Amino acid sequence: MVERVEGVVGGRTLSFEVGRVAKQAHGAVWVQYGETVVLIATCAAPKASAGLDFFPLTVEYREKAYAAGRIPGSIFKREGRNSETETVCARLIDHQIRPLFPKEFKAETQVIVTVLAMDQENTPDILGMTGTSAALCLSDIPFAGPIGAVRVGRVNGELVLNPTLTQLHESDMDMILSGSRESIISVEGSAREVGEADVLAAFELGHKAIVQIIDLQEQLVVRCGKPKRQVVPRPVNEELKAAVLKMAGDRITSANRTPEKEGRADLLRQVQEEIAAALAEAFPDSEGEIAALIDDVVRVDMRAMILDEHRRIDGRGKDELRSITCEVPVLPRVHGSAIFTRGQTQALCVATLGSKSDERMVDDLEGKSFKSFMLDYNFPSYSVGEVRRLGPPSRREIGHGALAEKALSPIIPAEDTFPYTIRVVSEILESNSSSSMATVCAGTLALMDAGVPIKTPIAGAGVGLVKEGERWMVLTDILGAEDHLGDMDLKVAGSREGITAIQMDIKIKGISFDIMREGLERARVSRVEILDKMAQALSEPRPQLSPFAPRILSIQIPVSKIGLVIGPGGKTIREIEKTGATINVEDDGMITVASVAAEAGEQALAMIRALVEDAEVGRVYEGRVKSIKEFGAFIEILPGKEGLCHISELEHRRVARVEDVLAEGDQIRVKVIGIDDAGKIKLSRKALLEGGPPPGEEGNGDGRQYEQRRERGGDRDRDRRPPRRR
Repeated sequence: MVERVEGVVGGRTLSFEVGRVAKQAHGAVWVQYGETVVLIATCAAPKASAGLDFFPLTVEYREKAYAAGRIPGSIFKREGRNSETETVCARLIDHQIRPLFPKEFKAETQVIVTVLAMDQENTPDILGMTGTSAALCLSDIPFAGPIGAVRVGRVNGELVLNPTLTQLHESDMDMILSGSRESIISVEGSAREVGEADVLAAFELGHKAIVQIIDLQEQLVVRCGKPKRQVVPRPVNEELKAAVLKMAGDRITSANRTPEKEGRADLLRQVQEEIAAALAEAFPDSEGEIAALIDDVVRVDMRAMILDEHRRIDGRGKDELRSITCEVPVLPRVHGSAIFTRGQTQALCVATLGSKSDERMVDDLEGKSFKSFMLDYNFPSYSVGEVRRLGPPSRREIGHGALAEKALSPIIPAEDTFPYTIRVVSEILESNSSSSMATVCAGTLALMDAGVPIKTPIAGAGVGLVKEGERWMVLTDILGAEDHLGDMDLKVAGSREGITAIQMDIKIKGISFDIMREGLERARVSRVEILDKMAQALSEPRPQLSPFAPRILSIQIPVSKIGLVIGPGGKTIREIEKTGATINVEDDGMITVASVAAEAGEQALAMIRALVEDAEVGRVYEGRVKSIKEFGAFIEILPGKEGLCHISELEHRRVARVEDVLAEGDQIRVKVIGIDDAGKIKLSRKALLEGGPPPGEEGNGDGRQYEQRRERGGDRDRDRRPPRRR
């Protein structure tokens, strides 16, 4: 039986439909907003696999090209591996739902979100987030929902709920947030230096709409929701628990107060191994349970230390940053480089400048487009002292790179003032939390080191939370352990003026706006302090580009002359690129010339100018004699453009034969003395020669006398010029 609920959200109808498609899935919902349609289906294994100590949740977000009436541009003409957009959307959904499953639930669970139709105005990502909640709530899978998701923009100073793509292009804010009826659960967004108060106002507007979306889902669950599976907590061996607490208590307290990550990990590993060995005989086959009990002790002790003692693992105060060092530059020959170190988190960023041809193509539901600024983030296993197989970028690497790219995008100069393709690569050399924010800081320094005229420096910091009942404490610049054992990971990047990127995910069911407000303020204060540290290393972009960066020149030509530059089969442009320059021709006639050697770029640009240039009266050209006639010589002054130098314009004296002065192939300087209505060019050599005939001497070398004779009505046979031939 088909069930449908709908309501108006942001001025458009949002509908949820169940029972028409994907009926064998444990939960499936068809979500439509405007004319954008997304199908979400979810299933979970009947029972957990033996020995699992984590929740095996997988979220897949897939955009089908047919949704926008397109055929994929890949060589196979079908969808391939996940795009960056799909990966980021999948992470968004994962972040919002993961904390809402029971801790004891370990059955493998999969959510598949498929974009079926897109109207080019209403974005499908928030429908996937909201639809996932609905599908899980309708299924038998235990889930503490429903939750809702919305997007908030700001156009001309006015907040807009679920802005269209057209409105987003004009918006200075793009915030995606999800939440429960009580609070916000996750945030991901970008802005153009927007203040914290404005961001909070956007959250409050979005949360009101989230409550409305939750009401719709609850109506649907009442009509056709399935009974939930019973999750039976694993019984705790109280005798084993008491033994572990007795042996581990004081040692874990000491380990939790060890500042160094490696030393703390070694102590905890030693405690676990020794306790497991000591209890092996009394409690055989209990290694996993002992490890879980020790983790619980570590978590409880650390949280109590923070809330009761106001003490952090490394001894810092709640609002104190780790030590920061900035090094610029650090690599020879690259265009720009920097290392940013904050405690045990260290990022090496390298900036590279390229030409138009180096842009990255993006092929998604909005169509093909090209990115002239990109940031790639790499997280090798050695950065956390682990051994791991190398492979393509992970979801985490793609997500962190996308966040750092959002943070820096607002300060990148416009292409019309800085026509370079810019790529920043972040290599995480060490990590103990907030490596994406370290990437933002190192990326800013690398861009300035390369001489990119950025608008203003950007920095980022991570903020955490420990909350027990009504007691809570916000922590500035959290460590990895504080992230793992804490309740919130809030990352905020921006300038001194405002926020450019934000991401938040939590491990509890929600946080209040009071906590969010304090978290944003802590991040702002930290950001300013970090910017001060960065300014000590490099306060502004270098005045000159790196000597190893390409020099880019540009010229706008008429569209009708593009063919002249390209030539038949690209022959002409290949000839120009023999100078060592790289040429890019746009459909609107904009041509960019890139070369590391300035001379090569100038030479290539001169060749292009010559191809498209029109002759000008009064201008002097270096030409080559193409052919000689009885009445004069045809001289090529520009590629493909010839003019006639009449025999009377060769010398100040009388010239009997053109061959007495010129030969084919000669290089000579000539001046354009006229262009007739048909575009025929008249040239003069004598206009550039010193001296002239004595006063009163007549001869065909004096053009002015010739014209005077015409005006006086001279002899027709003498005045007649030979017909011009080409």
